[in-house]
Amino acid sequence: MDTPLDTALNICMGLGLSAACGFRVFVPLLVMSIAALSGELTLAEDMQWIGTYPALAAFGAATTIEILAYYIPGVDNLLDSIEVPAAMVAGTLATSAVIPEASPMLRWGFAVIAGGGAAGTVELATVVTRAASTVTTGGLANSLVSTVEDGSSLALSLLALAVPIIAAIVVVALIFLGSKKAYQRLTRRREVDNK
Repeated sequence: MDTPLDTALNICMGLGLSAACGFRVFVPLLVMSIAALSGELTLAEDMQWIGTYPALAAFGAATTIEILAYYIPGVDNLLDSIEVPAAMVAGTLATSAVIPEASPMLRWGFAVIAGGGAAGTVELATVVTRAASTVTTGGLANSLVSTVEDGSSLALSLLALAVPIIAAIVVVALIFLGSKKAYQRLTRRREVDNK
C-alpha cells in the first residue's frame, strides 16, 4: 500500500508527464514504456500494457514520426490543430498510469481534470507559439520552436520520473506564466477594440 508521500509523488509525476504530452504526445509515453520495462516505473494494473515491447515499438515509431513531421513546413501547423485533443488523451493516460493505489473513480477523475488539463494547456501554448512564429518569421523559426518543444518534452518526462516534485513545480510555473501571458494579450486586445 502506498503511503501518502508515495501518492503525492505519483500525482506530481503524473502532472509532469501529462504536461510533457502537451509538448509532444508520444515522447512521455515512450519514456514511460522504457522506464516500466527497465523496472524503474510501476504502472497501475490496468495500464501495464504501456510497459510491453509491442507498446515500446509503437511509441518509438509514433515518436519518430511525430518529431519528424513537425519539421515539415505546413504539416507542423496542421499537427497543432489535431494534437490538442490527442495531448489531452495522452496526458490523461499518463497521469492515470502512474497513480496505481487509488480507487478507479478518483484516479480517472484526477487524470482527466489535472492530467488532461495540464496537457491541453501546454499544447495550446505551443499552438500559440507556433502560430506567432509562423506569422512573424514566415515559418522560418518553426524548426527552432519544434526543437525546443522536443527537448522540453523529453526533459520534463525525465524530470517527472527522477524528481516528481520539481516537475510539478515546473508545470505549475508553466501554467501560471502561460495564463498570465494569455490574460495580458486578452487585455491588450480589449483595449485596442475599445479605442
